Amino acid sequence: MTGDTVLPLALALTEMSRLVDDEAYEETVQRFVDHLVASVPGCDLAFVSLGRDGGSEVIATTGEPPLVQAEAEPDGPIEEVLRYREPRRVEDAGVEDRWPLFAARLALRGYRSCVVLPVPTERSHTAAITLLSREPHRFDDQAYDIILLITMHAGVVFDNAQLFHDSRRLVDNLTTALGTRHTIGLAQGLLMHHFSCDTDGGFALLRRASQFNNRKLRDVAADLVAAHGKGNLDEVLRAHSIALDIR
Repeated sequence: MTGDTVLPLALALTEMSRLVDDEAYEETVQRFVDHLVASVPGCDLAFVSLGRDGGSEVIATTGEPPLVQAEAEPDGPIEEVLRYREPRRVEDAGVEDRWPLFAARLALRGYRSCVVLPVPTERSHTAAITLLSREPHRFDDQAYDIILLITMHAGVVFDNAQLFHDSRRLVDNLTTALGTRHTIGLAQGLLMHHFSCDTDGGFALLRRASQFNNRKLRDVAADLVAAHGKGNLDEVLRAHSIALDIR
């Protein structure tokens, strides 16, 4: 790589690595392939495939992929990359004889050369990046070096994105759980005060109402807390058939 290509590539890698708040995992991957096409000379289309149930699924693409791998060839280059974690390259689809159906699909859409590389991930699904060009022999050694560097970088990006979104999901779940616990505690306290019962008695009333109305405990609790705020707790207690026999 020359000095003219290093700086633009470094800037592109920086943008590819950036994790955006509230961006879904698939959106992060999509942003990556968008930058990929812009960064690799001669690349006309790129897509990312994940290994799923013995086949593959395209989760991000810069255009319409020219084939569905499972329909084209069960042992085509994408499937081989996902299975063996080794790169595959088609120099010219017009004369390719290793994967004739795959090459025919490429040529039908006007693509002549192709390179598929495994994404070195640890946390994410098995993934492969496919780059297509309308020119034969387009992915020469220099272009291949750039693609290899970006693909190695992709593994870190995908893993970080997966970790980021897993962490966000965990925080969201914990926040929801804490909110639910707080609401249930408030409702339990209302029942203890209203029926002059202890902690176990308040929770038993809440659980009985949940079972009787076939509703989640947290939903019944939310109803009681809201009713208390509106001043119609007695009405909601009757609606939920909440009563203490020994009162």
